[in-house]
Amino acid sequence: MNPLRYLVPVVAFCTLISLLNGQSRPEVDRSPVDVLLTPDETQLVTVNQTSDTVSLVEIATGKILVEAAVGRRPSSAALSRDGKRLAVTSTYAGELTLFAVEQGTLKKLGDVNLRFEPRGVALSADGERAYVALTTAHQVAVIDLAKLAIVERIPVKRWPRYLALSPDGTRLAVGTSGDGGVSVVDLATGKMLFAEEFSGLNLGEMQITKDGQYAYFPWMVYRQNPITPNNIRIGWVLASRLARVRLDKPARREAVSLDIQGLAVADPHGIALSPDERTAVIAASGTHELLVVRLTDVPMLDYGGTDHLPDELRKDKSRFDRIPLGGRPMAVRYARDGRHVFVANYLLNAVQIIDVLARKVVQTIPLGSASEATLARRGEAIFFDGQRSLDQWYSCHTCHYEGHSNSIAMDTKNDGRFGNFKTVLSLRNVTRTGPWFWHGWEKDLRAAVKRSMTDTMLGKAPSDDDVKAVIAYLDTLAPPPNPHRQRDGTLTEAARRGEKVFRSEKANCATCHSGKHFTDGRIHLVGTEQRGDVYKGYNPPSLLGVFDRIHFLHDGRATTLEETLRGPHSPQRVTGRGDLTEEELQDLLAYVRSL
Repeated sequence: MNPLRYLVPVVAFCTLISLLNGQSRPEVDRSPVDVLLTPDETQLVTVNQTSDTVSLVEIATGKILVEAAVGRRPSSAALSRDGKRLAVTSTYAGELTLFAVEQGTLKKLGDVNLRFEPRGVALSADGERAYVALTTAHQVAVIDLAKLAIVERIPVKRWPRYLALSPDGTRLAVGTSGDGGVSVVDLATGKMLFAEEFSGLNLGEMQITKDGQYAYFPWMVYRQNPITPNNIRIGWVLASRLARVRLDKPARREAVSLDIQGLAVADPHGIALSPDERTAVIAASGTHELLVVRLTDVPMLDYGGTDHLPDELRKDKSRFDRIPLGGRPMAVRYARDGRHVFVANYLLNAVQIIDVLARKVVQTIPLGSASEATLARRGEAIFFDGQRSLDQWYSCHTCHYEGHSNSIAMDTKNDGRFGNFKTVLSLRNVTRTGPWFWHGWEKDLRAAVKRSMTDTMLGKAPSDDDVKAVIAYLDTLAPPPNPHRQRDGTLTEAARRGEKVFRSEKANCATCHSGKHFTDGRIHLVGTEQRGDVYKGYNPPSLLGVFDRIHFLHDGRATTLEETLRGPHSPQRVTGRGDLTEEELQDLLAYVRSL
């Protein structure tokens, strides 16, 4: 029996069925970011990011059979092929949680402490091992699920977030947004075979073809041009792509543009291939839609191409189409029938079932939500809304990934002129660390938000209520627990020694990086100024979570903390009181990484 025959088109009916079954729907935002189908496709699993839970849901009725707690900010999940084991990553808790799935229940089997912001996860065919992307360790952890222990750590390029395992279990494709590409891992040797780097920004989820030859994924590209209306409209600032890389040998990535001039695509995230692999569906999170692409007709190019979706695709809805979904669609999964797609919709607190052939939503399964969105929740919706930008090319999240930073320096004119690229600042603790922008010339956060939305995004001016809502959301952003500290949160011995160096007259870091957030809110001349700067000096950014960066200093000239402290921002260059000894430098690095 196929449960999809019972699909219903209205949310109210599902809610009524739930009430008749005596199901409690707590009034809380769950914000699903991942969705999985059980092997018999009678149930689905959702990963609920803001309620720190996973739910097991009966598809035919929309009934939540069970909801189980996991660690803080869960991000991804994987089911074993027999559907009896469920592995869930919790990014801020730094954990992998393993469940047994039995007769409509979830039985917790244990946790694995991973630290370093675990995100994407895949399970081996035999269900004995899990592979987890450790974003801030730049590694893939290999976990023995019987022992609930890490047995191997495989170095990859920086910021691995999502990954996919080849059907034969020999290769792993890892999207590494920090270095803008894909790392391909050979699991027999436990080593990265090669990395294809192509300036990829915010790589989304990945799916490997049945023959194991290609990994498909969506991504965004920054074209390193000034943010002007013309450059945005022609796709020369930020743009969305569908790409694939080969897994059998190094080869240039192949890609196709997804944007239509005047009506672009923002923040593509989830991807799924139809069972016959003739069609791909992509969740465009920033423009609240599901893209349907007929892969058999897509001109995937390694070089060249256009800045927009090719005309032959744009004019033929059988080859490329857009299904409006609302909210913030994230992960997507195809049903075996090749017709229905399941979408985890974060802002709708729901799973949507789409009939891809009919191009419409046929069922919405509510997961429970607050009766009225809070101010911060409204601000969050604005933050992730690509339609707030000119022709909907990008959102706040595009540059400040999940409220943090990204892997590039950008030319935004926030420093008064074009031509001097600036490292994108993290927004964690931003409401408590003014003044704002690199030069610290903006003293009013409300004005800073308005300027970003009108000058950087070139969108319509936000209302005062919109600005209040965005600031309320920004006020919720804080760094996750630091993995460079001991488990109880205390400093290591080396970091304690480094703190003394940090506060010494020789290094004198604490003069500028002081207080609770390690910034004094003043403007300093530190020897890194550039000719032509409109504003003189820099406001020291907060050092909380500074280890989790790809570029350092205002222009991103350094790519590691060690390079920063040995070179352009060494204590000697800043204070002129002599070079640190090697031991002092290593201790200082240990302390700064622990902040």
